[in-house]
Amino acid sequence: MNLYAPFAQRSLTLRNRLVISPMCQYSAVDGVPNEWHLVHLGSRAVGGAAAIVTEATAVSAEGRISPADVGLWNQQQVDAWKPIVRFIAAQGAIPGVQLAHAGRKASAQLPWEGGGALRADQQPWQTVAPSAIPFDNGWHVPQALDDAGLAKVIADFRAAAVRALETGFQLIELHAAHGYLLHQFLSPLSNQRQDGYGGSFENRTRLVREVIAAVREVWPAHLPLWLRISATDWAEGGWDAEQSVQLAAMVRELGVDLIDVSSGGLVPHVKIPVEPGYQVPFAARIRREAGMATGAVGLITEADQAAGIVDDDAADLVLIARESLRDPYFPRRAAKTLGADIAAPAQYLRAW
Repeated sequence: MNLYAPFAQRSLTLRNRLVISPMCQYSAVDGVPNEWHLVHLGSRAVGGAAAIVTEATAVSAEGRISPADVGLWNQQQVDAWKPIVRFIAAQGAIPGVQLAHAGRKASAQLPWEGGGALRADQQPWQTVAPSAIPFDNGWHVPQALDDAGLAKVIADFRAAAVRALETGFQLIELHAAHGYLLHQFLSPLSNQRQDGYGGSFENRTRLVREVIAAVREVWPAHLPLWLRISATDWAEGGWDAEQSVQLAAMVRELGVDLIDVSSGGLVPHVKIPVEPGYQVPFAARIRREAGMATGAVGLITEADQAAGIVDDDAADLVLIARESLRDPYFPRRAAKTLGADIAAPAQYLRAW
């Protein structure tokens, strides 16, 4: 494989193996994206990435991480997303949306305002989770979801997928990582239910599987569906790599096309061995043992590093996050470093 070789999934062909990872911008009002999102996402499409995946896009108002998160739960949001999606596609990139529900990590402050739970004077809202266990000291105590609440979560993901199609998105990624709601159901550390959604591996994965099935009912068969997971909680007794392999094999049969492999986020104060490419071995293991396409992410900052991941068959795609905040044109810079040919926009040809 090669970092600048095309990658085909269902009816789509990504122009290379570099994807812009979802990164929250905390810049929306009432879930509605705006000019910031157009410029932020659009510049990265111009920058040469094969696909642009939006930040965590809430499927309901209560599913937002913060009051400034984008959403896809009403028509106003659909209409605001449409020109952004059109621009991304016009640059030759695949427009993708990450659908998410924050669960017990919702109702949070903006990172630059503290990042903790919203105070009483900041209009907090009731959070929900598998069990009534707060994320950390000082965080809201979530309400454990009952049958009606679970049905609403599934219906909200399904409805958001319908809106994503109307908007023009060509790729959906379901967010089951970083300690948000679907991840909370997967891990025994946050899921202490005694019903059919807790306890055994099959029960803890039930909500994820039901959300996937509901989305696949309305998301066309010719368009890809991805799933982002945290391969490990980095905590004893939590979700781990072995369970991640099992889950990947299960969801492949349900119509998931790629696992976007991250880690952590479920519980605070854990020791994570952070170093360049520290999550790549998880992507490689899932790819090898589950027979599932994977995306690698996490401190991937250099062209040779990204190319090596693909060349070594550790992952099919490389997702660039913080490095793309530093350099929206990373795919173009990496191509020059690697001696790859990558088309430039006509408006920029004078510089090539």
